[in-house]
Formats: sequence, C-alpha cells, structure tokens
Amino acid sequence: MSAGRLLSVLLLLQSRGRMPARGIADELGVSVRTAYRDLARLQTAGVPVYAEPGRNGGYQLLDGYRTRLTGMSQGEARALFFAGLPGPAADLGLAAEVTAARLKLLAALPADLREEATRTAAVFHLDAPAWYRDPEQAPHLTLFVDSVLTRRAVDVRYRRWRAPQEVHRRLRPYGLVLKSGTWYLVAAAESRIGTYRVSQVLDAATSDERFDRPRDFDLGAYWTSYLDEFQTRRYTGTATVRLSPRGRRRLPDNLPPEVVRAVESTASVGDDGWAEAVIPTESTQHACGELLRLGGDVEVLSPAELRQAMADTVGVLARAYGIA
Repeated sequence: MSAGRLLSVLLLLQSRGRMPARGIADELGVSVRTAYRDLARLQTAGVPVYAEPGRNGGYQLLDGYRTRLTGMSQGEARALFFAGLPGPAADLGLAAEVTAARLKLLAALPADLREEATRTAAVFHLDAPAWYRDPEQAPHLTLFVDSVLTRRAVDVRYRRWRAPQEVHRRLRPYGLVLKSGTWYLVAAAESRIGTYRVSQVLDAATSDERFDRPRDFDLGAYWTSYLDEFQTRRYTGTATVRLSPRGRRRLPDNLPPEVVRAVESTASVGDDGWAEAVIPTESTQHACGELLRLGGDVEVLSPAELRQAMADTVGVLARAYGIA
C-alpha cells in the first residue's frame, strides 16, 4: 500500500468532488480494484468517504470535510511554485488571486517545506517574450479567460494573413496557450477547432450562447498536434546551399532550428571548408529573405528561381549603393 497514493485519492476527492472508482483509477494509473481498496482504507482510517449509488454516482467526502496539505515531498513543494508565474497570471487578470493562493499554500506547508518553497520562488523568474520583441498587446485576453471558464461563445472580428484578411467568427473557446510571449486561443468555430492569435482579434463581444467543451478534448495534446501539422504545412520545398565555416557558425542566430538541424544532418564539407547542404524552405520569397541574413557566407545552388531571387535582390542593393 502506498501512503502517497492514499493521499492522492483524498486530494482528488477534495478537489474534484464526486468521482467514480473508474475515474480515480484512471487518474492514478491503477486498477479499479486497487482504487476500491484504497477507498476502503481511507474509510477505515476515519476519513468520511461515502458512496453515492446510481448512474451518476461515485465516491465523495462528507460536505465540509477538508484536509490540510500534508505529505508533500521537497520536490513537490518546489514544483508547485512554478504554477501561476506572475507574468502570465497578470496577463490573464489573475495576479491577485495567484498571490493570495501562494500565501495560503505557504501557510499550509510544514516549516521545512515552506522554507524550501520560498527559496525556489526567489530564484526563478519568467520573462516570456523573446529577445528583440516587445510583448504583444492582447486587450481582449481577459474576456477570453472569462469565456473559457464560463463556456460562453464570443463573437469576434479577426485579422488573418490570407484574404479576406478581416473575418467575423463566432468562437467557442476551449483554452488558451502562451508560446514565446504570444497568447493563442484554441476555439471551435462552426464545425472545426482552430487556433487564433489573441493579438489579432480586433473586436470581441461575449454572446448569450452557452456551449459544452467535449469531455475528451485535451488542450496539451491538441497543441502538440497543431505544432506538428504547422511544421508540415510550413515547409513545402527544399533548397541546396553552400555555407562558409562562418556561415555555419552564424546559422543558429539567424535561421530557424529546423534549418539548422537540416544543415547538421546533410552537410558535406569540401576541401575549401564550405559545406553543401539541403535545407527546408517555405517559399522563394521567404527563403530569400532568410538566407540574405547570412550575406556572403551562403550561396544558393538550387532551385533556379531561388538563386535568381537572391541575385536580383543583391543587384537591387548594389544599384542602391551606386556599385552597379
């Protein structure tokens, strides 16, 4: 028997309310039989757990019963203070609530873990936006937070990259994701789930429509799948290039990691030190702009249209500076 698992069962019931034994078993990765056995042991220990029969029944704690937060390991106490970091919490309009929750959590911890958690909070700071970028302004973010939590649809006017650039949508928000300082809304629109950059929402208003988020929707799994699909859609072609030794050193600071990995895996270095490699490309125009960051440390061998685009751009620059 695991005392830690019994505590997990107790905290599950305390935080979730009524749960079937199957749900408890799935959460803890044990068999249903083990979940029944743990529930019985809690009852034997004097914890007021009782069963509610019926199709929607399950196990729950007696109303009003609470347990102090005990049994935490040092690592668990540290990890809790990575939740609700102040920057994202402020963006979501939850800074005061997060601060209050942290104080209450500290008060509930034993003295040694309280000291460990305080030390952890003092030595980590999250600054989400990348270098050379100002934080994106997302004035409608708190409206979407409320919509996600209350499950109310939102009518938006949204600016996108393809024509028509401005569109109107009724969104049913499923969740919010912060990536590199940029907030994204995952929402259902009509019959499909999509991803929307919150800073590109021009207008937003909460509607009277209520909706139910699918029980089997997993925000983390959706986001991972979305990123994989994005990379597949993003790179539609390839180019063969030559890179000087300095150009290869400059790659990580100037081109995306997918290009860097492609060079590392396909590069063939000649006697002159220059390496020939095959890299993924989005479009001729986009690839030309990215590769020009390397200046004379890169030469495009193929395709012909990208090589010509590089030559044309260099020619324009030469004329602008009176060289040609």
